[in-house]
Amino acid sequence: MKKTPRTPVRELAPSYRITNFEEVSLGYNGEEAMLEASRCLECKKPMCVDGCPVSISIPNFIHHIKAGDFKSAAEVIAQASALPAVCGRVCPQETQCEGRCILGVKQEPVSIGKLERFIGDWSRENDITPETTITPNGLKVAVIGSGPAGLACAGDLARMGYEVTIFEALHKPGGVLEYGIPSFRLPKETVVRHEIGNIVKMGVKIENNVVIGRTLTIDQLFNEEAFNAVFIGSGAGLPKFMGIPGENLNGVQSSNEFLTRTNLMEAHHDDTDTPLKLGKVVAVIGGGNVAMDAARTARRLGAEVHIVYRRSKAELPARAEEVHHAVEEGIIFDILTNPIEIIGHESGWVKSLKCVKMELGEPDASGRRAPQVIAGSEFTLDVETVIMALGTSPNPLITSTTKGLELNRRRCILIEEETGRTSRDGVYAGGDAVTGAATVILAMGAGRKAAKAIDQFLKNQAIE
Repeated sequence: MKKTPRTPVRELAPSYRITNFEEVSLGYNGEEAMLEASRCLECKKPMCVDGCPVSISIPNFIHHIKAGDFKSAAEVIAQASALPAVCGRVCPQETQCEGRCILGVKQEPVSIGKLERFIGDWSRENDITPETTITPNGLKVAVIGSGPAGLACAGDLARMGYEVTIFEALHKPGGVLEYGIPSFRLPKETVVRHEIGNIVKMGVKIENNVVIGRTLTIDQLFNEEAFNAVFIGSGAGLPKFMGIPGENLNGVQSSNEFLTRTNLMEAHHDDTDTPLKLGKVVAVIGGGNVAMDAARTARRLGAEVHIVYRRSKAELPARAEEVHHAVEEGIIFDILTNPIEIIGHESGWVKSLKCVKMELGEPDASGRRAPQVIAGSEFTLDVETVIMALGTSPNPLITSTTKGLELNRRRCILIEEETGRTSRDGVYAGGDAVTGAATVILAMGAGRKAAKAIDQFLKNQAIE
């Protein structure tokens, strides 16, 4: 097999991009997309489709790109995903579709994610909205949360003819797409809001500033609002902390708070009502994608930024692309390092971070080598802000105000794996509310699965 190198993607220079929130990756143009698409072998048994949580017909849409028929490529993707420009940017393709690409056995896999992004962007720029014929069936479904799980579920149900209303707690729809992922990775106005707009065009209603469990309960959705079924896609917005001394000091915050304030509330602007006090040196605790997002955001706000991670660099759970970009942008990686105390000034603000050095021992339950403290290795890192990026869990508000919802030991909603059905009749759930913090595309897959199950449930009810 002749080796064909992957078509490179143009990016903004690191020295420029750390001064602003412009998107780093510029994506493919038409010529580049066709060149990359020509690398696809169009396998008869495409493993890449098996690796896609929403089962996009990948060889089919790439075949159309090869031929320069971008509209047909868009129509193929639209059968499985309403968020191609989003997923093409933020999904971990390297462990999903691209990770299964047969071309990747001996050379680089096809850049499936970048091709999906190209089609999503091309459709937006050329005002292409896939045609959908919808026949209303007179039934109503409530979707809680306008993140990727809720949007995917709502879109599929709308195509089936259901009257769908999404209830969103914040003042803008999009969930983690809006408040969690920075604009330099996922532009809001051009990408997120446009693709949500396409779902609204199918008849989906979105009501913002509605906190289910406070404004309305699930019981009220059934009994007073006359919904026939409910899907819970409320995500995992409850941040985790380390439980070390000093976490109550001013200058300590969760990555959720930090990213929400910058992405959703624009608190990094001087004229905002809720300005950020960041300081000159910031420590971000954690090594996942959210840690990279927080670190790269703080870098753009002018700080010296340290990623503090207790394992080795090879074990960082963040996407390789995000780590690479962080390194390019001057983020300092303090690996094999674990915080043990946050030290404050008399004023109550953070002064420094006391840490210990770690070494890797025997593998733990996850198969990774467990980090162990090196005796006598304590040291302090002078910082003014500490951002905890240690993961999140579901907020208990909905489950604490809804009878009949069973939870697992991690306080996530317990569901039937194949359908998303909860222990309460007519209530389904998916995404981070079920799994804990995971990926956009896995949440979308869960939303689509639940939509199919809800449709079957309501059809069965009609027969009975």
